[in-house]
Amino acid sequence: MDRKVVLSTAYLPPIQYFAKLLAYDVVYIESAENYAKQSYRNRCTILSANGPLNLSVPAVKSLGNHTPITMVGIDNSSEWQKNHWRAVESAYRSSPFFDFGADLLFPFYTQRFENLFELNMELLKVLLGFIGVVVDVRFTTTYLTSYPEEYHDCRYFIHPKRSFKADDHMVWVEYYQVFSDRFGFVPNLSVIDLIFNEGLGATSILKSMNK
Repeated sequence: MDRKVVLSTAYLPPIQYFAKLLAYDVVYIESAENYAKQSYRNRCTILSANGPLNLSVPAVKSLGNHTPITMVGIDNSSEWQKNHWRAVESAYRSSPFFDFGADLLFPFYTQRFENLFELNMELLKVLLGFIGVVVDVRFTTTYLTSYPEEYHDCRYFIHPKRSFKADDHMVWVEYYQVFSDRFGFVPNLSVIDLIFNEGLGATSILKSMNK
């Protein structure tokens, strides 16, 4: 029987999320839910010279809290792209694989996106392509509050306000980080932290984190 996981959409997802992508035969991205604020759906965390830094894509919810996730827009009047890229460049320009990662990501900060879900999916596709992993990604068509036990439902488990340490399906593996001399190792940052610091070695590290 295929192993299945259900995930929310996510902006530059955390390592915990990306490890799930590699651990299951089939990945379902939730596309039938309403937008949930203060989640990874529109935010990520990188490691800056001053410590962990949250970056948020400004969301436009035309129907308030009842806006379907696939209808959530992006407020491009805020120059979020310029601010995000400036933060990413400042944080990782001295990392071993910055040039490779920059070529991968920079186009997303010059091209205008109107829809959060589309932005996230395009980023996910490029990130998976970079680490050389083929994932069977599908989309939910109906919202379910819970799933049968053969599905691992991580839609609300992987969340900034929930401890990733409670994930007993993972073993946390340390890797090189630019500012580890200041902060020690900081786990579960955006997967771009792993890519900038480890390059193609990110794939084996992600796989080794799955029990």
